[in-house]
Parts: sequence; C-alpha cells; structure tokens
Amino acid sequence: MPAGLGPRRARGTDPVRRSCCTNLVGVDAADISADLEHVLHTADQIDARGTELAALIDADYAGRRPVLVGVLNGAMIVMSDLCRAMHCHVEVDWMAVSSYGSGTRSSGVVRILKDLTVDVAGRDVLIVEDIIDTGLTLSYLVHNIATRGAASVRVVTMFRKPEALNAPAEADEIPDEFVVGYGLDYAGRYRNLRDLATLAPHVYR
Repeated sequence: MPAGLGPRRARGTDPVRRSCCTNLVGVDAADISADLEHVLHTADQIDARGTELAALIDADYAGRRPVLVGVLNGAMIVMSDLCRAMHCHVEVDWMAVSSYGSGTRSSGVVRILKDLTVDVAGRDVLIVEDIIDTGLTLSYLVHNIATRGAASVRVVTMFRKPEALNAPAEADEIPDEFVVGYGLDYAGRYRNLRDLATLAPHVYR
C-alpha cells in the first residue's frame, strides 16, 4: 500500500468545542444542531490545511500531469477545494464505490457503482478520499487502478480513524466516532456542513 498524504493535527490539541449551528450551507441551523455533538475541525482549519496540502502535491508532481480520482460521493468537496488550490496541470475523473449502504459500519464488500472514463495506463494517479475508516475501500481502489497499468498510484485523504484503520496512511486522526460534514454523510445527509463534527448517537442508534 503506498503511503498516503493528508493533514495532521498537532498532538495534544483538543477538538474545537463550540456551537455546531454555524457554518451550515443551505440548511436551517435549528433543524440540524440537535443532531451534532461537537466540532472536531472548523471550516477555516480545514481550508488552511487543504491549501498547504495542495502545495505539497504541486511540488511532488512538478512537471507531470496527474489524474486525480475522486471517490464519490464523500470526496466531492475535498476534490473541489484541492483542485482549486493546486497550480499544476491535472486531469480529473471519478469513481463511485459502496461498502456502507445506509449504516454506520462498512459491510466489508466493495462494489463499483461508477467506473473511470479516463485511461490511466502509464499515468500518475492520485486517489482523493474524504476519510479512511477500515481501509477496505482504499486497498481495493489502489489495487484496482494499479492493475490498469498506472505508472504510480498514491492516496490523499483528509481524515482517518486510527482505531479502525487496516492500512497505513498519514492523515488527520479523528476519534472512532461517526463524523459528518465536509463531504462526510450519514444516510446521505450532513455532507453540506462546512465543519467536521461528531454525530449525536441518538441519530443512528
């Protein structure tokens, strides 16, 4: 498994505890605040680290034109922000896979719902993920794309759950709780939160 790229929070810092009613996009804050417990990362913190991450990728792929493969639906926001912060030439494509359904735990079976349209043979591929949970989906995608003849396959992910991770990656460690926002969802909801927040247990239990 190739090493991943990702943001890291300084050790010893506590999650940002403040009202979860702010930084909502297109929703009534009163309808959603009761579903959330606390904010782990604010929109400003995520944006700052995303800009730094884009600069690192620019340096790594200088003189090359990588294919960024976003993993739908969770990575749509990460991909959008990352592309706009990058300065090197890139090509973008998407894959949609499923291992969750509507639950909070991976089913253990990965299915391709949407495949690539770009031929990645001989290309440098950077898989863009929102979060690594068990590592099952990531391992499957890396292997799948490598078998198509890609020159290299690397991973950039915004978050990971260290307690649940079965594959090595360097990314921002978040608690082994169910988190939503910044592309992460529960049953299709909460992706449009700009902050990353923990979901209250009463929502999914």
